[in-house]
Amino acid sequence: MNLVLGSTTALITPFKNGKLDEQKYAQLIQRQIRHGINAVCPVGTTGESATLTYDEDRICMEIAVAVCKGTATKVLAGAGSNSTTEAIEAARVAQECGVDAIFSVAPYYNKPSQEGLYQHYKAIASSVPNLPFMLYNVPGRTVCDITADTVIRLFDDVENIYGIKEATGSIERAIELLSRRPDLKVFSGDDAIDYAILANGGAGITSVTSNILPDLKSQLVSKALSGDLSGSKALNDALYPINKALFLESNPIMIKAAMYVCGLIDTLEYRLPLTPPSVENLKKLETILQNYTIQGA
Repeated sequence: MNLVLGSTTALITPFKNGKLDEQKYAQLIQRQIRHGINAVCPVGTTGESATLTYDEDRICMEIAVAVCKGTATKVLAGAGSNSTTEAIEAARVAQECGVDAIFSVAPYYNKPSQEGLYQHYKAIASSVPNLPFMLYNVPGRTVCDITADTVIRLFDDVENIYGIKEATGSIERAIELLSRRPDLKVFSGDDAIDYAILANGGAGITSVTSNILPDLKSQLVSKALSGDLSGSKALNDALYPINKALFLESNPIMIKAAMYVCGLIDTLEYRLPLTPPSVENLKKLETILQNYTIQGA
């Protein structure tokens, strides 16, 4: 099974007059490819997946696959829902689109038991047995934590489940998982602690910040995985201010604002209930962005 590893970008979804801006989406992915990102992640939570239509989901994945075809950049697509049946359908659509792997966010609102989470993920992954599958744990957004025991049970029992995007903010959780299953591919889902997770055996990152700084994020991961830990840490330290600024408000509010300020997207549009950032937070973001060189803007 050909796994997706390394630096991956949780793509934003650009809108224009309320509709998916397909041309801009393709351009954003091309920019990621030019700056060495190992995989792009369409239809994830940063991409406002909760408010995309099923048709938009498919179009985003089709565009990503088409743009990445023939390049070294792969497609790690989102396929999550709080309905197991809908998540299975999303996974099958992703497979039909030709993505390289999928990741699936923990079911939100339902607050299932650990047994429920196990059965949920087993059912989704088993529906696409030939497609590499990653869990996605972000309890701050889903109010649902996939415990280490459940992750390990799934990793042991379901052949195509190979890793997890860990966005608990806990270094200890990543260390626990890797100490118990060294072959599990743990991805950092929190930009501020990318280096810490990579230095402790992580296999990659899924980044929000790399929407604007794919060059630095790809270098950070490449250095860590090649053994240049001091170089990776230096980049992680340099990125700390922007990593924090991009979460002054709920993601993806700030990253879309940053991309608009930098000229990477033409319009600043969100799907309700998300709205633009406050004037105060936008000023803070603009000040911090002045410290970085945005390539290709």
